[in-house]
Amino acid sequence: MRTALMNRLERASALDRVGDRLQPRVWSVLRPQRVKDALHGVWLGHPLHPALVQIPMGAWISSAVLDLMPGRTPGQERAATTLVAAGTAGALPAALTGINDWSWLWQEERRVGLVHAATNTLAVALYAGSLAARLRGRHGLGRTLGLFGLAAVSAGGYLGGHLVYKQTAQVNQGAPDMHRVEYGWRRVAEVDSLPEGRLLSRQVDDVPVVVFRDGTDITVMLARCAHQSGPLDQGEVIQVDGQPCVVCPWHGSTFQLKDGEVVHGPASTDQQVLPVRVVGGVLEARLP
Repeated sequence: MRTALMNRLERASALDRVGDRLQPRVWSVLRPQRVKDALHGVWLGHPLHPALVQIPMGAWISSAVLDLMPGRTPGQERAATTLVAAGTAGALPAALTGINDWSWLWQEERRVGLVHAATNTLAVALYAGSLAARLRGRHGLGRTLGLFGLAAVSAGGYLGGHLVYKQTAQVNQGAPDMHRVEYGWRRVAEVDSLPEGRLLSRQVDDVPVVVFRDGTDITVMLARCAHQSGPLDQGEVIQVDGQPCVVCPWHGSTFQLKDGEVVHGPASTDQQVLPVRVVGGVLEARLP
């Protein structure tokens, strides 16, 4: 029953009428690249949204614990009201990071993400009503609205878990390739065959990699983009702050070629680079 329901949601093409209109609007509002990068969590090294979600969830769950305790005192009521207010305020930055990530997802993921966002919006509305009631001294109504809000945000959390753990949204797509490489040094290419300043596609134990030569420095990087598995070997090499970087041809995620550090999103995690050595004119790479 649960699986069938989620499968139907993933295939609910009617949601595309909303998603396809909303996506470019999100891009236009969050236009500066530095804003997008900050909301993606590029500076943090992993998605920012899951971290910020802990603020409203923690505050709202704590308020529910106080609300369900017997023999409530005025101090408990004030504490619960403060927690509801903190959670409601914390929901805004969490929502901003979430919608920024959502706008770069695949269509099936965006469908589930829309319902995830709608459910959480309902939760925020219920908690806002709960806060208003508490501030007017109607704590009974505030508790009731708060519990309904907790039920709504829990449903939203379930959908968020489906997005991450089933649909792999915002998960490093290239990382699983590391498990397909055997331990030990593996042959990659003849050094003399490597072009200067250009991307070259090779394989290490059937895992696609990008090879880049910059003078005496040689990089071997996993070719599947961390964001959505885009082919980095087909990307463009650009200079960012004097460092050669590769730009994913699918969504524009940008990584430094020397160490794989993410420079621009929508990827928020670094691209894996393999240690290399040259033996007898042969480039070799291994697992870190």
